[in-house]
Amino acid sequence: MTPRGTAGPGGRDEPHPGPGTAATPATAPAPPAEAAGPVAAPRPAAAGDADAVVIGAGPNGLVAANILADAGWKVLVLETQPVPGGGVRSDRGVHPDYVSDLFSSFHPLAVASPAIAALGLERYGLRWSHAPAVLAHPLPDGRCPVLHRDAERTAESLEESGTGDGEAYLRLVGLWDRLGPELLQGLFTPFPPVRSAAVLAARLRAAGGLRLMRTLLLPVRRLGEEEFTGSGGRMLLAGCALHADFQPESPGSTAFGWLLAMIGQRHGWPVPEGGAQALTDALVRRLEARGGAVRCGTEVRRVVVREGRALGVLTADGEPVRARRAVLADVPAPALYGGLVGWEHLPARLRDDIRRFQWDPATFKVDWALSGPIPWASPAAAGAGTVHLAEDMDHLTRHAAQLATGHIPDRPFSLLGQMTTADPGRSPAGTESAWAYTHVPHQVRGDAGGEGLDGHWGPTAAETMARRVEAEVERRAPGFRDRITARRILTPPDLERRDQSLWQGALNGGTAGIHQQLFFRPVPGGGRPETPVRGLYLASASAHPGGGVHGACGANAARAALRGRGGPVRRTLTPGLSALQRSLMGGAGRVRPGGP
Repeated sequence: MTPRGTAGPGGRDEPHPGPGTAATPATAPAPPAEAAGPVAAPRPAAAGDADAVVIGAGPNGLVAANILADAGWKVLVLETQPVPGGGVRSDRGVHPDYVSDLFSSFHPLAVASPAIAALGLERYGLRWSHAPAVLAHPLPDGRCPVLHRDAERTAESLEESGTGDGEAYLRLVGLWDRLGPELLQGLFTPFPPVRSAAVLAARLRAAGGLRLMRTLLLPVRRLGEEEFTGSGGRMLLAGCALHADFQPESPGSTAFGWLLAMIGQRHGWPVPEGGAQALTDALVRRLEARGGAVRCGTEVRRVVVREGRALGVLTADGEPVRARRAVLADVPAPALYGGLVGWEHLPARLRDDIRRFQWDPATFKVDWALSGPIPWASPAAAGAGTVHLAEDMDHLTRHAAQLATGHIPDRPFSLLGQMTTADPGRSPAGTESAWAYTHVPHQVRGDAGGEGLDGHWGPTAAETMARRVEAEVERRAPGFRDRITARRILTPPDLERRDQSLWQGALNGGTAGIHQQLFFRPVPGGGRPETPVRGLYLASASAHPGGGVHGACGANAARAALRGRGGPVRRTLTPGLSALQRSLMGGAGRVRPGGP
């Protein structure tokens, strides 16, 4: 849940921006998976105090709540929307016989995440389902590189695009096998990841040292030119890089594209059986089994701060909810700083830093109920859960340049999900539940398609943009439009209405650019979940390590809260770390009422 009206022109929340009942021991038995049913709306929770109040029932908030409940804390989760899940929800809003995911669908980071794996959600009804292939990228010449979970099959697919490209790809897979586990461990822990960094540094030296670091820092366009002779490998990696808001020429785009492709290679890009909501439902069941509770339809208006410490929250209905130990905010940084927490409680410098906070682009999405499978001209695309729609590297660069200059793309690069291919229960036999999304600018300066789109997403503009997305599918799958039984268009304002944390449909809690990562996330001096207010922790994708359904932001915040209430050693070390964070984020000085 995210508060309304707190994100301004330089800011938006993550794909996103309740109290509870008495706690039970952390060893509470799990319900049998076969007895688990859907969690449409958790039971109401009585007002009162809690050890921790979590603002927002997105995946980060729910992971944080579970970890605190495991430690015996009484946890209350407050969510604005009528159902939990944030960016991890599904419905039958397109057609009653079809399950459609509202936001996120494929969850490679969830299956790779130590934070989610540790929760054992399979005991609470979660089941993963895989498409026959992970990813496909049909090309204009009829070839179609495919990422399989078998590395040799992927290499064979890429060899069709260029001689030696299969071997080049397998070298990247071997590199991942040497570095990947420590890289993920370091990525998903608070910054700086001292232990993982030491191990990773040693392995980097063994794997090539500075030459390898250079490779990972390359723009993905340049990596493709250096490593592959054909377009297949180049496009698979570049398409993965553009899942975030990188351009093919962005430094570091190689690292992100390689990471996402390699997770797909080793773990797949699975979906929860029955819809994305099933992941949320499992998190809620687990939390309730440990005495925690989620209260939906409850907007938090502000965090109550006294003498520099968070004491609880005040809801939009005027209800005070005390937090005896901590408040964790699964909301975007611009919604927290200067929104839920007034500037009078924050360092003066932070106000300027938040003004400079950069969102990732807005999102435009179309959901379809199709009467049959998509009729791809390249048959290899039929078995992939995810399909990238771009002709070549120049198409990706052109799309990214149009976004950078504030123009709505004329031929948008789109990501397409074949959900029944990935999970046969999503629609009737012989049909397909599918979607595609693309990015559009927040501030529109022009329409590259020449049809007058100006960023005001009324019905006519939404229909115009939906036709552009569908045209990209039709180019690669003639007859696609004839199979549309029903559809739903979700414009940037539509996405934000369904999850206030998705400011104008931005999905990742802020740009993935290197200038807003690690100790620059969400602002310079960040990187840890502690905030300038004692007892208040940032638990959203605006915190390190950023966007994606991995729960690490929430897990880091929960562990920071537990460290703050730990034993003598922790009580000695944690104030020092928190003080350092506060100093880096602007010092102890506060702005005067009315602004700096």
